[in-house]
Amino acid sequence: MATPAVDPARYREVIGSFATGVAIVTAQSDDGPAGLTTNAVTSLSLDPLLLLVCFDNASRTLPIVRQAGRFAVNVLHAGQQDLARVFASKRVAEEKFDAATHTVAHGVPVLDDALAWIACDLASLTPAGDHTIGIGRVTHMSADDGAQATNEPLLFFRGGFARLAAPRQTPDADR
Repeated sequence: MATPAVDPARYREVIGSFATGVAIVTAQSDDGPAGLTTNAVTSLSLDPLLLLVCFDNASRTLPIVRQAGRFAVNVLHAGQQDLARVFASKRVAEEKFDAATHTVAHGVPVLDDALAWIACDLASLTPAGDHTIGIGRVTHMSADDGAQATNEPLLFFRGGFARLAAPRQTPDADR
């Protein structure tokens, strides 16, 4: 039985119903930092600690990650839409990093204003269609514990940025 053809544009619309976080993946080269915006990030394993990131094959950051052998995932908070747009653009790396202060920690650029960051050693890269799946072995991490004006994550939903509604408080009797 033949599989019916699926329209890629329709697939993109439908999968857009799955809300995701927004992150900037960074890496350090001899020429300086590089980075890109992505929502294709997920925890992969707790034993060992592994994280999965999908890189567009045309990305200028992918060869830097490959060469550096490590990368960081910087989780963005609500209000960082402009920063996400800058790192999603085709601007050169230097211009992207002019929009964000950062430090190099554990060999990777870490954005100063990120909600959280996770540093990884590159474990593998696997081609998959028009993307490459990167698996990183988690080596270091940190999360903002509320020092930011907002500690809500930046979300991507149905083609645009979204915010997470504050969770409802459950009365103690219901716990």
